[in-house]
Amino acid sequence: MEKKWSIRLIRLAAIFGLIGAVIGSDMSGSGNYQLRAIHAHILVVGWLSIFAWGLFYRVFEVRSKKLVSVHGWTAVLGSIGLTIGMLFYYVNPFNLSEVFTLIFFIAGGTTLLISFAVFIWVTFALKSEGVTK
Repeated sequence: MEKKWSIRLIRLAAIFGLIGAVIGSDMSGSGNYQLRAIHAHILVVGWLSIFAWGLFYRVFEVRSKKLVSVHGWTAVLGSIGLTIGMLFYYVNPFNLSEVFTLIFFIAGGTTLLISFAVFIWVTFALKSEGVTK
């Protein structure tokens, strides 16, 4: 299960990394920094955190496979939800209601926060303290 989630998370991180780099490049070229908060979160949460979790699952084996899945899904949904929620809230490209954008933003962020909490739990549920083969 860990190996499956490892590659899923690393692939998602690569997508986030590309999107973050494109947004950064566009902001630099255009001089319009409206997306700077979204750019920062895409790179820190989407690229860095997701990639680190992917590497963690490549190296370690966890006792509870269900816990790995819960963490994986909350990481995916939370990182995507937070990023899209920020876009809706700060830029609102589709003219959505303020209530909807705020709820979407909060739901994504809360799901990501749950993911971080579950990851702490995962680190205490390792099969052994050493690195697996």
